[in-house]
Amino acid sequence: MSLPDAWTNDVPALSPLDDATRKRLLALARPLAAPAGTRLFGEGSPCQAYLILLSGTVRVQKVGENGREIVLYRVEAGETCVVTTACLMSGTDYDAEGVAETAIEAQALPMAGFRELLAASAPFRDFVFKAYATRISSLLMLIEEVAFGRIDQRLAACLIGRSQGKAEINATHQELAVELGTAREVVSRQLKEFERQGWLRLGRGQIILLATDALESRAASKTTAV
Repeated sequence: MSLPDAWTNDVPALSPLDDATRKRLLALARPLAAPAGTRLFGEGSPCQAYLILLSGTVRVQKVGENGREIVLYRVEAGETCVVTTACLMSGTDYDAEGVAETAIEAQALPMAGFRELLAASAPFRDFVFKAYATRISSLLMLIEEVAFGRIDQRLAACLIGRSQGKAEINATHQELAVELGTAREVVSRQLKEFERQGWLRLGRGQIILLATDALESRAASKTTAV
């Protein structure tokens, strides 16, 4: 990572900033670090700063009144949180929660500084709104998947994505259910079906993929559920 006073060089999306904006951003932002498992913000809490993540992963999720959870998206290095952006621009409290999945390092731009740069710098506005638009598009895709997607296709795609080319996945049925926005029982039933077909083997908190080609084919399937 670069020197503390040059962290903007580690965020490619900030490269279009002019010198004046970059200097002001460096002067206003403050470093923030948190260990894995830290709850960075919660539903109903006030939004006080715009976070630019430099390393690690933040999981942003929504928890329903019945306790069910769904992962909205993850913020990776070089990215920002669209929920935070919306709260800062509207002056409202958070309506989701963010949890550090890993140890994180970030730069926190206080609300006043965020609004100052948003008003004064066209390149900074472009950075904020491009990130916002990209995340909104992914959220619309998530809504479409949850509302209209088949659980077998979505689960197969989730397993392939989590495997990252490896055969072993360390995840509970509940974690996968949260990822997909459905009930644990639904995920368990579908995993058992995949196991029956010989595509994977289930263990305690572990899934061994045996036929990734079959899972990839199911994930790409466009057939309609009956």
